Amino acid sequence: MIRDALLAGGIAMAYAAQLSIPGMPFGYTELLLSLWIMLSIGRIVMGGRLEATPALYRLVTFWVIMTFAWGVGLITGLLTSVELLAAPVHDMTAYVLLACVTCLSAAEPEAELHLRRTAWWVIGIANACFLFQLALGWGFIHQPGVDPWFWDRFVGWSENPNQLALYCALFGPLALYLATTARNPWARLFGISSIGVTFLVGKLTKSDTFLLTSILTLLIFLGLRVRTWFASGNKVTVFRQVTLLLAIGFLPLGMSMAPYVVSEFGNVEDIAKGLSRGGGGEETTETAGLRFSLWTDALYKGVTSGSLGLGPGPHVDRPLAVYKQFKREPFEAHNTYLDTYTQGGLIAVLALFWILGSATLAAWRAKHDALLALMLSILFYGFPHLIVRHPIVWFAVTLCLVVGTTRTVPTSRAASVTPNRPYSYAG
Repeated sequence: MIRDALLAGGIAMAYAAQLSIPGMPFGYTELLLSLWIMLSIGRIVMGGRLEATPALYRLVTFWVIMTFAWGVGLITGLLTSVELLAAPVHDMTAYVLLACVTCLSAAEPEAELHLRRTAWWVIGIANACFLFQLALGWGFIHQPGVDPWFWDRFVGWSENPNQLALYCALFGPLALYLATTARNPWARLFGISSIGVTFLVGKLTKSDTFLLTSILTLLIFLGLRVRTWFASGNKVTVFRQVTLLLAIGFLPLGMSMAPYVVSEFGNVEDIAKGLSRGGGGEETTETAGLRFSLWTDALYKGVTSGSLGLGPGPHVDRPLAVYKQFKREPFEAHNTYLDTYTQGGLIAVLALFWILGSATLAAWRAKHDALLALMLSILFYGFPHLIVRHPIVWFAVTLCLVVGTTRTVPTSRAASVTPNRPYSYAG
């Protein structure tokens, strides 16, 4: 229970860059995750069991491949263009922590049970922290050294609003999974209510990606639930037939209404711009131009490295002169797949797609609609942002892999492994 709470605290507060331990070169997330790793290793040293699961095999394979790709990329970068080692060391430290956390979590006896408990802790801690940050942002309380606003965008404890928005985008589907699979009505109510708090905080960040991801996740989840509902029952009722007809007729009805909607808004581009933070104005145009410039440079850096990468850390040139006046360090492409390409080359990109695809297929096989929507949110969020260093992403991947795969032979003294048992606790 203590280890589950420590892991949850490290995941739920990983965005809190404004909170630091006085006199320490690391934050609360690194401290909590390191404590969890030491306790887990201590359990093994004291004779605790490990289980060789398919999820563990895939995670170990992924991290071994990524280590090889990053190593080759770092050698290539040091021989060509990498001058500053501070950023690679920072990234490598984060990746070591994430590799240890994911592999040790997947090797736990009753891994699914522990991950589910951790998920409840994550949602509980996240909501308590969000309520505190909302009170901080609205001026009800004051916390020294913390500025909860970046102009008109809410950042809470995070360094920038996009960082907080990512966690909100993933906390929502995670809470939805817990709510839809809980047996206790009060646990369901807590899971559903936490979605509202998470969405409110995410909306205050004014992140375009958060809004689009939330809409996409909701539509995917509703579509999957309707599919599951129709496939689960054998009894044909009038209500089921009417709902089926409405579902079938929704697509042509929507297509027939499209011309009127488009004429009302002007065109489809205006609709997309209206959903964006800048409302389609100069801010939106500048953001799109900046991202296109970064992505083009990242692709060029990856290709010129022979698709071997340049090692962990940012490698893209800062495109704006105003940035170059103050900082000469390289920039990130703000695209998970292109940043991975510049760091580890083609091998790293293929490995990343493989592990994310495996987790998505595992969620599909497990028939957990919310987990599938969670993985699709990660895949979508990776296009406009770099998300592979965030613990919530790898916790979600590990959870999906563990839930969607069956256990195999244990690696400990135990001669056999008991089958998965139904949850006996509130969640």
